[in-house]
Amino acid sequence: LFAPIAVMTLCGFNDTHGRLNIVWSGFTLKWFADPFGVTALTNAVQTSLVTATIGAFISTVLGTMIALASHRYRFRGKALLDAVMVMNIAASEVVMGAALLTLFIAGNVPFGALTIFFAQVMFSFPFVAIPLRARLVRFDNSLEEAAQDLGASPLTTFMLVTLPIIFPGVLAAALLAFALCLDDYVITSFVSGNTLTFPLWVYGATRLGIPPQVNVIGTFIFLAGALLAVSFAMIRSWRN
Repeated sequence: LFAPIAVMTLCGFNDTHGRLNIVWSGFTLKWFADPFGVTALTNAVQTSLVTATIGAFISTVLGTMIALASHRYRFRGKALLDAVMVMNIAASEVVMGAALLTLFIAGNVPFGALTIFFAQVMFSFPFVAIPLRARLVRFDNSLEEAAQDLGASPLTTFMLVTLPIIFPGVLAAALLAFALCLDDYVITSFVSGNTLTFPLWVYGATRLGIPPQVNVIGTFIFLAGALLAVSFAMIRSWRN
């Protein structure tokens, strides 16, 4: 894991002058001084961040609602819902991408950012619902009952009692969904049309040569994720 990350980071400091950034030519900081010098790359990164943020948000809301409903209630089709979510995670990305492509074609939906967003929601919400439902197993329902006995409405009970208790799990699931949406290539390639996300742009650039700015942006993404992970770990240790 760390070897590819180290190579990616070092390539961001490489003073390359050719089409391929595979031979060390000297140390430089010019790529970090202008990480968004390639307009097409910048647009692809912006598209990825926007679609991943919206997709992760909707997936988190939808997954949380499904987890709460599945934990609290018995309803017809519950076993089928569980099976569909598990199959969603276990299914090949090629199969899911082809299925979504067929769905959008049948529905005459124009390909672009909208189809990317819908596809990301479809494949990421089970990664929110299933782990969060496992966390709800240890949830004490008497806390909600006590709040409602004191006059709190269902919405107030959820916002002031339920959500604060399950928030660490919700946040972890949201970050996982965001990472999946931001990083996805296979499914997105089926439904993107002419819209390019960061992974799609990088793959297309390999035929001509990947600019060093890709390594710089990749380093920034890794550092942001590492900073979030360390920050949440420190906050959790302080609370304990």
